[in-house]
Order: sequence, then structure tokens, then C-alpha cells
Amino acid sequence: MLGTFAVALVKGVHRIVDIAWGLAFTAVASVTYALSAGHGDDVRRLAVTAATCLWGLRLAFHIARRGRGHGEDPRYARMLSRVPGNPALVALRKVYLLQGALVWLVSLPVQAAAYLPEGVDALLVAGLVLWAAGVAFEAVGDHQLARFKSDPANRGRVMDRGLWAWTRHPNYFGDFLVWWGLYLTACATWPTAALTVVSPLVMSGLLIWGSGKRMLEAHMAERPGYAAYRARTSGFLPRPPRAASGTGS
Repeated sequence: MLGTFAVALVKGVHRIVDIAWGLAFTAVASVTYALSAGHGDDVRRLAVTAATCLWGLRLAFHIARRGRGHGEDPRYARMLSRVPGNPALVALRKVYLLQGALVWLVSLPVQAAAYLPEGVDALLVAGLVLWAAGVAFEAVGDHQLARFKSDPANRGRVMDRGLWAWTRHPNYFGDFLVWWGLYLTACATWPTAALTVVSPLVMSGLLIWGSGKRMLEAHMAERPGYAAYRARTSGFLPRPPRAASGTGS
């Protein structure tokens, strides 16, 4: 994160920290894999590391491609304009160092799972299945949105097709499944299950009430058609769209 901060100062934009988010989890998983050699079960170590790295690299690549050629993210521009003090130091404290701490906290199940001596069990399999469902949900949602935006006829319109008709945030819901799945891989013993449950809870809070859903919807609130979309489409958990007279959640 400090390296990303240095690059951001040179480039003059802080949106690249979103690319570093996925890469940071990949780094944690890779370092943990190396350090846990000879301690944890090799199959579990490899499976959890590969799952984390695939998720992190896919996310980083997607965000990098989506943001190519764009200026500062409105979220960061708005935050830095409202908080008094040197903008660079504010960004360092409120974005980079905070995200670095969150990466460590959220990745605790990945770190713990690598040291477990237990081999393949039902919880490892269930966790990887849930992880795969989350990655698929996230990737399909991102692909559908990219195709929608690539059509000039959709300029200014709200995406409400495919997975986006069932939830306003397929990508965040996919992340939710990914991290509860990775948590299950660390649940072979009750101490690790109890000590690392804070991680998916924190990630869920970030996605639903923190920098994910809440901030994005505040940015989208004034877009034409968004209020109607919000009224008929689930705010997070996928479900069939309701009648337009309903209320969003």
C-alpha cells in the first residue's frame, strides 16, 4: 500500500489503490504460503492460496481495465475535498494505511488455513464451492455491465438486465460469497473458526454499509431512472425484481 501511495502521488490519482486492493490479498496469500511450508497440509495450503490469488488478480485486472483513461475516482475526490489537512497525508491515513490494515484483518482465514494440519474435509470443499460461486457471480456481473456500457445506445441509462435485475450489486454479492467461502476453509478446528469469523463479518460490513454499496448508491442517487431501479431491485441478496411500487433495501 505504501508503494501504491508513492505511485499515486506521481500519477496524481488515488483511484489506483482499488487495483492494489486485490493485489494486496494476493501478496498476503503468497507470502503466507511460503512461510507455512512444513506446517500446514499441502493440499489445503495450495487450494486456499490459489483461490485467493485468482480472486485478487481477476479483481485487479478488471478494475485496471475499467479505469484506464479515466481521472480521479469521484469518491476519493469528494473525500479529500471535505477532510481538512494536507490531501496527500489525508489519503495516506484514510485510504492506504486503512486499507492495508483491512487487508490483514480480512485475510486472517487465508493465513490461518495455511497452517492447519488437517487435510481435505467437507468444510474445505464447501468453502471452495462457495468461493467459486462468488467468483462466477462477480465475473458474470462485471461482464454484463461492461457489455451494457459498451453500447452507445445505453449511455446515461441504468443497467437493469441479467444479474443486475436480481441485485443492484452482483459484484459486491460475489465478494460476499468469496470471503465467507474462504472463511469456511479455516474452520477445520473451532479455535480458528472462532478467531477468524471477524474477517468475513468485517468484509460483509464494508460491502453493505461501508465503502461498497452505501458509497456507490450515494453517487448513483441522482442518475435518471435509478430511483425506480432501486425500488424494484434487491439491494444485495439476489431475488426476482419486485413491482415498481416496492421499496429498495
